[in-house]
Amino acid sequence: MATKPTTGKIKHLQALSNERGVIAAAAIDQRGSLQKAIGSGKGISGDQVTDQMMSEFKVAVSKVLTPHASAILLDPQWGLEAAKVRDKNCGLLLAYEESGYDNTQPGRRPDLLPHLSAKRILDMGANAVKVLLYYTPFEDASINDEKHAFVERVGAECRALDVPFFLEFVGYDEAGADEKGFEYAKKKPKVVGESVKEFTKDQYGVDVLKVEIPVNMAFAEGSSYFNGQKAYTKADVFRICHEVAQLATKPFIYLSAGVTNQRFTEQLHWMAEADVNFAGVLCGRATWLDGVPVYAKGGYSALESWLKVDGLKNIESVNQCLLAAKPWFSSYGVNSAEELLKASKAAAN
Repeated sequence: MATKPTTGKIKHLQALSNERGVIAAAAIDQRGSLQKAIGSGKGISGDQVTDQMMSEFKVAVSKVLTPHASAILLDPQWGLEAAKVRDKNCGLLLAYEESGYDNTQPGRRPDLLPHLSAKRILDMGANAVKVLLYYTPFEDASINDEKHAFVERVGAECRALDVPFFLEFVGYDEAGADEKGFEYAKKKPKVVGESVKEFTKDQYGVDVLKVEIPVNMAFAEGSSYFNGQKAYTKADVFRICHEVAQLATKPFIYLSAGVTNQRFTEQLHWMAEADVNFAGVLCGRATWLDGVPVYAKGGYSALESWLKVDGLKNIESVNQCLLAAKPWFSSYGVNSAEELLKASKAAAN
């Protein structure tokens, strides 16, 4: 079992989770991809999308959806106004990394926002620091060693400040093959599993792992959107997801990875049926993506109206799936956050 989190981290994690100890978080830290999507809807290029457009889109999402979320993930570039209007009972995570990755060299290397630090994120009122990392165990060892050191540095910052560190890792094909294709689908369980196995180690200081569903359900027999090319049966999916979950010594939550709300909730239903020990979700585009063209054509008021009907329907469908999620503190062999706090205080003395 992993080292238990310290008092400050436990209190922040309580602020990010619901009354059951499940992390039911919304996410709208998208930057470059959101600019392109809004631009596409408006018939302009992404770099013509203004700061005001980016900020007010996030404000609308935060204002309408956070009463139904335990936390929201935002970015410090365009998300700070959205953080101010979030529901008073909704915790806050802020992204520390630059949008995208360094495409001037191989390996999808990450970088941090240059005018930011974990301390500054904490000073902005966040309950946690979040970093996205593109990672595959099949990458060149020297590149992965750089990434390991990168995560260790962020973990050390968070440890010094007693603030939780959420690490999101997204797999990719090191040879540039299609990550939505059949060959990568067969490889994906290993990519996700080995990533979990690596970053659950105490040396990284990660408190919550934000992970992909370790299969591509388009190649899963029995899925409603099975494309006919079988990489796994339903029994295979259950086995794979259990095997990956057992590699985690820290709480882990699922990301929606840009799929539709219908597809994401179906994935969560499968995880529930398999009784996988996940601690919640950080769900972004599956909740609000269909609102982008609404905003592009009708502006803020049209988006707000859409969110109050369709956006709420989307987030509530995800929340229903989270009834099957386990409390984050159960990963440490306790029955409540209070029990974990008591143990942490005793250890400190």
